[in-house]
Amino acid sequence: MRISKITVTSVTTAALALGLAACGSGSTGAGESAAPSAAGSESAAPSGPKFAGKTITVWRLGDPNEPANKYMADLTAKFKTDTGADVKVEWIPWTAINDKWTTAAAGGEGPDVTEIGNTQVLEWQSQDALLPITDIIKATPDFAEIPQNLWGYETVDGEIYASPWGGGTRAVLYRKDWFKELKLEEPKNWDEMVAAAKKITESKGKDVDGFAFVGGTDANYSLSPFVWSAGGDFAVKEGDKWVGKLTDPAFKEGFTFYTDLVGKHAVSAKSRLNLATDGIRARFSNGKVGMYITAPWDIATIKEESKGKMKDSQMGFFTIPGKDGQPAPAFQGGNDIAVWKDSKEPEVAKAFVALAAGKEFGTRYAVEGGLLPYYAEGLKKVAEDPATSAFANAFSHARGFPNDANWNEASETKAVVQNAARAVIEGKKNVDTALADANKELEEILNQ
Repeated sequence: MRISKITVTSVTTAALALGLAACGSGSTGAGESAAPSAAGSESAAPSGPKFAGKTITVWRLGDPNEPANKYMADLTAKFKTDTGADVKVEWIPWTAINDKWTTAAAGGEGPDVTEIGNTQVLEWQSQDALLPITDIIKATPDFAEIPQNLWGYETVDGEIYASPWGGGTRAVLYRKDWFKELKLEEPKNWDEMVAAAKKITESKGKDVDGFAFVGGTDANYSLSPFVWSAGGDFAVKEGDKWVGKLTDPAFKEGFTFYTDLVGKHAVSAKSRLNLATDGIRARFSNGKVGMYITAPWDIATIKEESKGKMKDSQMGFFTIPGKDGQPAPAFQGGNDIAVWKDSKEPEVAKAFVALAAGKEFGTRYAVEGGLLPYYAEGLKKVAEDPATSAFANAFSHARGFPNDANWNEASETKAVVQNAARAVIEGKKNVDTALADANKELEEILNQ
C-alpha cells in the first residue's frame, strides 16, 4: 500500500510553526495527508458510564518510571470517570516489542491499544495488525490542531491508523560534573567529541565509556547523525525500487567515524558492542558512561536506577556535533497510539485514543515523557526551557529513515548495519567489504 510521506522540510516547518501558533487549518500541500477536521474545541471522547463494566488492555513501551506511572494513573482515572471503563496497563521494553507484536498478530492475543513508533505504523498496518481509527480522529476536535503534514506516517490510502502522541529527537546526554572537573567544553565537532571522550576514559578508568557505542537493536538512531552529517544516507527510492547507499563515500565516512570510537579511539569497550540504549542508560546511572546519544525520557529512569545518587545538576544535554561544527541532523521520530486489529472492545479502545492523544493528555504525555508535544502551547514551552533547548535545536535539523514497511526488519530484526559495524570492529571484515555485503542485504529486504 502507499503511504503519504512526510518530507524532512515539512517536518521541520511544521515543528517550527507549532512553536509560534496553533496550526489547525490551511491547505494541504503535495505529499501531505489531510488533517482531521471537526467543529468545536472540546474532546469528543464519550462521557458518562457508556462503557461501564468493560476493560481494555493498553501496551506502553519502554521502562516505567514515576512520572510515566503518574501520567497513566491520571489518564486511566479520567477515562474511568468519563466512560466507566477500566484500563489494564502493561509495559513492554522497546527491545522486546517486535517479538510481542509478532506473537500477538499470529495468535490473536494482543492488546486493545498500543503505543507504537511512528515509523512502525506502516509495517504493522501492512500486516493487517492495526485497526483504522479515522472515525474517532475526525470526530475529535483536538486533533485538528495537529499540523496536517504530521499525519503522514499514520495515513495509508486515506485511512488513519494511529494518532501522533509525542515527537522525538535525540541529543548527547553527558556528565556535566565530569566536564567541569576535567575542564571540558561541550564539543562542537567530531574531533572535539573524541578528545573529550578520551579524556574521560583516561581519567575515570577503562571500565568507563567516554562516549558509549550503541550496537543493539536501536543502534541506527545513534549512528545516523554521523552518517547524515557527512552527507550520507541509508537508502533512497528510485522509481519503485529502493537503492542502498551504504557503499557511498559519505555513508562510509560517518560509519567509519562511529566504529572508530571503539576500534581506533577505544572510548567504548569492544566487550559491550551489543548494548542497546537501555543497557547504556543503566551504566550511565552507575557512573560508567560519560556521554551517549539519547532523549530526555532517560532522565527520570536514571534518577530511579541510581537510587537518587544521580542529580539533575550532574546531567546535561548538548546537540549532537556535526563533522565540521554544524549541528548533526538527528533522527526525527515520534511515538503514536493505535488500536490493535484484534481488539475485543474497539469502540472503547478508540475512545481511549481520543482522550490519551487529545490536547490535555497528549501534551502531558509528551512533556512529562521527555518528548516534543504536537500542540502549539506545549511545544513553545519546551523550546523556551534551557534544559530542553538542545532538542528544539535538534528538531529543526531532523531527518528520517527510509519510509518503507520493511525498514524495521532491516534496522532491528536483521540488524544489517549493526552486523556490519561489529564485523569491522572485530576485524572480521574491512569497511568496504562489510558495507558492500550490508548494502546488498538492505536492498533485498527493502525491495521484498
